[in-house]
This record gives sequence, structure tokens and C-alpha cells, in this order.
Amino acid sequence: MTDDVMRFFATWLFTHEAADEEIKAAIRRGMAEGPEGMAGGPDAFVDGLAAMVEEEKEQLKRDLEARARGEEVAIEQQSDPALDEVRFEVAELRGRLDNIEALLEAMLRKLGE
Repeated sequence: MTDDVMRFFATWLFTHEAADEEIKAAIRRGMAEGPEGMAGGPDAFVDGLAAMVEEEKEQLKRDLEARARGEEVAIEQQSDPALDEVRFEVAELRGRLDNIEALLEAMLRKLGE
């Protein structure tokens, strides 16, 4: 039993080490190519994405360190016009559904009288 558990954890650790090394390699390739390199196919896209995530992770570390020192950290949120448009349309749909629901409830009340 103990050997099985130890083998499981060893396999788990080995898998994570291999994945970590592959991620680090993808980050290096992505940083070398830059943002325009993401158009070079599926592997290039993954490399570019890994590099972008790495940059965000490093920013997160800096923010957490600053907060630990008691500094105020402002999270920059850039507005995406396409996402803003989708949010607006969803809000419009929600309003229309609320109106339809109110009309149906009114009709049911009238039919129940």
C-alpha cells in the first residue's frame, strides 16, 4: 500500500516537473517571438499566450509584494469596446424579458379573475 502511494506521488511530481519545464520553454519561445509571433500557428499561439500569462503573473507578484508593504495598488482595467457592447445588449435583453414576464403575469391575473 505504501509503495503504491509513494509511486502515485512520485508520478504526480514528475508530471508537474515535466509540465513546468514545457511551460518555461513555451514562455521563452513566446518572449523571443513577441506578440506578432502568435500568428505563426498553434504552437506559436500557445507560446505567445504562455509569455503573456507569464508577464501577468510577474505583475501579480509585484502587486502582492507592494500590498504586503502596505502600498496601494491600482488594478488597471482597460475597457474592451466589444465586451462593453455585449454587456449592453445583454442588459437590453434582460429588460425585455422582464417586460415580457410582467405582461404574462398581468394576463394570467386577468384570466384568473
